[in-house]
Amino acid sequence: MPAEMDSPKEQREGRVRPFDPTRPKGPLLSALAWAARQKPMTWYLVHIGNRVDPVLMRATGGRVKSTFSAPTVLLTHTGARSGAEHTTPLSYFTQGDDVVLIASRGGSLRHPAWYHNVRANPEVQLCTRGGGGSYRAREAEGDERERLWELATTYYPGFDTYQERAGDRRIPVIVCSPAD
Repeated sequence: MPAEMDSPKEQREGRVRPFDPTRPKGPLLSALAWAARQKPMTWYLVHIGNRVDPVLMRATGGRVKSTFSAPTVLLTHTGARSGAEHTTPLSYFTQGDDVVLIASRGGSLRHPAWYHNVRANPEVQLCTRGGGGSYRAREAEGDERERLWELATTYYPGFDTYQERAGDRRIPVIVCSPAD
């Protein structure tokens, strides 16, 4: 069985649950992907879901979240200016042991705060149902960025919609590699 398809019992400790972005989506995930592209749902995810999901996911071990069955990771990062700890729920996929995050902010003209924080303080914690641990974040560039962006839009076509909304802002692709 490929690493991306391992069951939680087969995962190594300290790792985020693998998610293969090329795996066919079922009807529920397809419907969620369509809904998330709609401006009201995007607004909800950026402004409300970001506050609700960390509480829901921590209280239920990741079983309950506002994105239902969509793969969601909790990114815990340190504020670039404040030094305070913050937790942000994000959609993700994996490439080997690396976790890939897209700094879309729903297609906003500005980068999300978490992006600035991980650029300033790349040591982060990632947690999802079935695993997590310490990671080091970096921004993908060049061919790697293009390859990962293509995978991201294969998994969730809404990222292309978000890029259109973002205007001249190029949406960053963040790669988190295990710290060990």
